[in-house]
Amino acid sequence: MCECLFLFFYVVYLCPFSSQVSPASLDRLQIFESLREKQNKRAKATEAPLSIRLPDGRTVAGTAGVTTPLFVAQSVVKGALVSTVNGELWELGRPMEADCELDLLGYDTAEGRQVTFAGSLACVLSGVLETGFGAEVCREGASEFGLYCDHVLSNRSLCLSAVEEKCKEAAALKLPLSRLESSRLRLQLVERMKGSSITVYRCGDSISISDGPLLPHTGLLKAFKLLQVCLPVLCHSLFMFMFCFPLYSLTFQRLRVFPQDQELFFFNDVSPGSCFFLPKGAHIYNTLTDFIKGEYRRRGFTEVVTPTLYSTALWERSGHWEHYSENMFTVTSEGSQTYALKPMNCPAHCLMFEQRVRSWKELPIRWADFGALHRNELSGALGGLTRVRRFCQDDAHIFCTPEQLETEIVSCLDFVRHVYQVFGFSFHCLLSTRPTPCLGAPEQWDNAEQQLERSLQQFGERWELNPGDGAFYGPKIDIQIKDAIGRQHQCATIQLDFQLPIRFDLQYVGPDGQLHRPVMIHRAVLGSLERMIAILAENFGGKWPLWLSPAQVMVIPVGGDSEPYGKQVVQQFRHAGFMVDMNSDQSATLNKKIRSAQLSQYNYIFVVGEKESKSGTVNVRSRGGKQLGQRPSEEVLTSLTQLRDTRSNLEEL
Repeated sequence: MCECLFLFFYVVYLCPFSSQVSPASLDRLQIFESLREKQNKRAKATEAPLSIRLPDGRTVAGTAGVTTPLFVAQSVVKGALVSTVNGELWELGRPMEADCELDLLGYDTAEGRQVTFAGSLACVLSGVLETGFGAEVCREGASEFGLYCDHVLSNRSLCLSAVEEKCKEAAALKLPLSRLESSRLRLQLVERMKGSSITVYRCGDSISISDGPLLPHTGLLKAFKLLQVCLPVLCHSLFMFMFCFPLYSLTFQRLRVFPQDQELFFFNDVSPGSCFFLPKGAHIYNTLTDFIKGEYRRRGFTEVVTPTLYSTALWERSGHWEHYSENMFTVTSEGSQTYALKPMNCPAHCLMFEQRVRSWKELPIRWADFGALHRNELSGALGGLTRVRRFCQDDAHIFCTPEQLETEIVSCLDFVRHVYQVFGFSFHCLLSTRPTPCLGAPEQWDNAEQQLERSLQQFGERWELNPGDGAFYGPKIDIQIKDAIGRQHQCATIQLDFQLPIRFDLQYVGPDGQLHRPVMIHRAVLGSLERMIAILAENFGGKWPLWLSPAQVMVIPVGGDSEPYGKQVVQQFRHAGFMVDMNSDQSATLNKKIRSAQLSQYNYIFVVGEKESKSGTVNVRSRGGKQLGQRPSEEVLTSLTQLRDTRSNLEEL
């Protein structure tokens, strides 16, 4: 799971557009300026001559830690917004550190348009929401579709025009976007980081964390428009998304879901970070589970059931107590014995493996476990379904011989590809290598990483290296997907583990009659079911495909005499396993009933009257308003069954 991170800073002045600067914000900005001053002093202490080579072959002299691309641009090119230094994106105001090749980029480049403007606008929007409206900003950023800013605003609503006006005021002030590179900290402002350092920015009286690079100042933001504020399923009920775009060429597809409208789930303070799934939400939850269980049977996995509560002796044996105890919920029983709710299933599966002597003929053993997991996430880290304390994974562990390892990993990757193709997701793989600290010898890590790399090459899909982000017990392959607004989510994971088999002294008898050590693979495809449901809700915009939909068919009888036939149709489709309801409200018109069913995102609407009752038919409409005509109910049942069972995302019968 990604850790949630937190940082504090302080302000030394108040911007004209600021109306609410909290004491915590003032502290944050003071620390920011202190750290930035120290960073500048260190850079100047290492001043040395450097040579800067431009694309046209010219060479410019400069000073390391002092000369910036902006300084070079003033005498070389007009309209530069960002640069590359030795091929790496580099802000105009960031001093160069050594001899380099410099390329200055303007608005006519993709980097100048999307990366620089979108990221800078996100920082401005974040600052306005925090200082102008008293919001708690949790995450902001840019995607291929535009900008977003996730925030909490208690007991208030936002007026788009007011927020937009504040953003224009901030842009007109030409506020500098000051940069600070810092070591990795526990920050509440970001959810996911790579590497050992972060880049923090100051815009007026607010602090943001961004991948960068950003513009030198806000005055270069000439035109933008706030499009929408809404309440998605990805966050708490008080979280919202704000989207903002420069008025150039960016487009945005409006996809919004209101969980309270579809009655899928809710949260309550009696169990923070734990989701209450209502019947329709539970239908989606169970359908996803059944989907994966069906794949398990096809792919040679068998299910096991394990306890939820374990003595700390198990976690000490596995090494989790040393590395993960602060994230565990613990209870004390009689005799002062401490137990912990399981945050993962792997130690229990190791106990099952060691219950008797295993033969090489049994391997690979593939055990799947849908047990409930609990992780003691910080309250500030909780974010609706995407970050919870109680969750369930499509978790599995594979015990195999070293010779079987690459075949098993490729098979796991194929499993992921098949499932994500059903959802229509694009994805790419990250090879996450040795972190610090970690368990095991360097040569074990090197061997494990090499085997994962060979498997990725054999798999043939796009992948990239993610240094230092492996689990403490072994390297892993993380699979990232994009949601409806272009944000990356890590769901599936394949983790290689040489450590737990050693710590549990797991062995099998090989063909030579000798004892050998198995290799363990940790594997999840959907990842957390809760998180996947949130991503799917955003991806489909609440318009669930038939096979996943909690509202598949609405039957609307026309006239009192047709109600018994309507009930008969309901029973016919329910008996076949469909989610079917009937609207028998006598006070509503037919058009109102149809419109209500469409707004509730029922996949199909069956209108039945006297004619349909006599002929055993239903008059079918799609939720998009397309009239599919009068058809025999048995024929429609056959067609819908095929759509459901093939997990088609199509809506045509």
